[in-house]
Amino acid sequence: MSAVLSAGVGAGVAPVLRWWVAALVAVGGGLLLYLAFPGHDLWFLAPLGTGALVVAVSGRRAGPAAGLGLLHGLAFFAPLLSWSGIFLGPIAWVPLSVACALSVALAGVLLAWTGRLRAPALRAVAAAGAWTAVEAALARWPFGGFGWGRVAFSQADAPTLGLAALGGAPLVSFAVALAGALLAQVLLAPGGGRRRLARGLPLVAAAAAVLLAGSLVPRPTGAESGDLDVAAVQGNVPRAGLEFNAQRRAVLDNHVEGTLDLAGEVAAGRAPAPQLVVWPENSSDIDPLRNADAYAEIQAAADAVDAPVVLGAVLVGDAPGTVRNTSLVWEPDSAASGGGVVDAYDKRHPVPFAEYIPHKDFFRLITDKVDLVAAQFVPGDRVGRLDVAGARLGVMICFEVVEDALVADTVDDGADLLVVQTNNATFGYSDENVQQLAMSRLRAVEHGRAVVHVSTVGTSALVMPDGALVDPTALFTPAVISGRVPLRTSLTVADRVRQAGVPVEGLLVALGLLGAAGGLLGARRGRLGDPRPGPEATPEPERSREPVA
Repeated sequence: MSAVLSAGVGAGVAPVLRWWVAALVAVGGGLLLYLAFPGHDLWFLAPLGTGALVVAVSGRRAGPAAGLGLLHGLAFFAPLLSWSGIFLGPIAWVPLSVACALSVALAGVLLAWTGRLRAPALRAVAAAGAWTAVEAALARWPFGGFGWGRVAFSQADAPTLGLAALGGAPLVSFAVALAGALLAQVLLAPGGGRRRLARGLPLVAAAAAVLLAGSLVPRPTGAESGDLDVAAVQGNVPRAGLEFNAQRRAVLDNHVEGTLDLAGEVAAGRAPAPQLVVWPENSSDIDPLRNADAYAEIQAAADAVDAPVVLGAVLVGDAPGTVRNTSLVWEPDSAASGGGVVDAYDKRHPVPFAEYIPHKDFFRLITDKVDLVAAQFVPGDRVGRLDVAGARLGVMICFEVVEDALVADTVDDGADLLVVQTNNATFGYSDENVQQLAMSRLRAVEHGRAVVHVSTVGTSALVMPDGALVDPTALFTPAVISGRVPLRTSLTVADRVRQAGVPVEGLLVALGLLGAAGGLLGARRGRLGDPRPGPEATPEPERSREPVA
């Protein structure tokens, strides 16, 4: 072990890996974290991935720690977000990956500072809080944030998923990072042999307890305001890629045809009659409120199945050059309303650089690809709650499922069933679709609600309130999912705590920032000659700061 260690940067600070070993550990940790996510589904590697960065930056100053964090972030985000460059190429993939990796560079600095605290358990808790703080920042900034790579979203099949019902995605991420940091303390403990074993066993046991604690959290699935028979139509698109909507009428026709086929199956007694039919985002990129033919096709589908259809449409905006990404409630002629559109929800957070270009004139100086976004999507201003078929739907359109607040406020507004409408056609056969489905699974447990997750091309599925999947579809295949989902009104602990005004994420972030500040101040006192011993200090001769051979 001494061949890869050098002395710490201050009294009692844990040993430092040689720089080349630290770089390998950082990169390896990023790759482990990537493999934990859907597509590979090795969720148990997530704590090892976060813990590896704790080990790599231990005892280092801010600059080197930031560099190691950046390496870790690139090794994680570059493969995780590779779907963003499938059809756009490096112009989208590289900047997005680097921007996200820069947040991990910040995490490297904070983790290095928390590593200077006295007690191993305190260092681990502070490190987990620091990781949560960086995730919180990336989920909000810039341009509204991009929280796609939050560790919580790797845990859909893990025991830790149950913790979402207690504290949402922030608590799940915190728990995974805490387990990783506890394991890191085992490797960083001074001494060897029996001494290391004696120190390490309680830390390993604590890490295991943290990872398994979520399995003890109840995940009730019973209906509380009735059940709802739902059908989700995955109509498919003519071809994958940026031109998925070049044949917009074909996409609409596919979803109409899928619904008519469902109506035929119902009439023949081979399928249950749905009370609600859900189409995905972009199922009608022809504005049906301005195109009589599209209107007639959708109305015919709703009439045939004799159930309201919630469909994703692109509507022409009020201002020139603008459009809206909208979820429409479309009722059959048999409804009391007389049929047609009775309610709508406009997507509140359009995706920057995909649905709109911020500061377009500036970014055009970098690339003319910004002109691929010809019309700017404008945000909606109301909560995504739609009352349909006796249910109160909490609607998220595409990437909105990533954002805690956009999901939570639909539940706060009374939603008893969640609906996620998405379009994955622009990401080909990548893992983007299953990564997004995992987010719906976490939201189901976080809020104790079933989720109807429907995509134009897949993967679509019904998600039960305990996160279990029903009938997941194959990619780029027309499909109709039918099933009965429970309508639930009770609130999870996470919901109750949030509504009581307790900022769970804020408290976890505070643990990390206070721990980092405490470690930094302690290190400065040591450099100024403070006679108090540092953590783990032992009365031994001063060691050379040169690497041990």
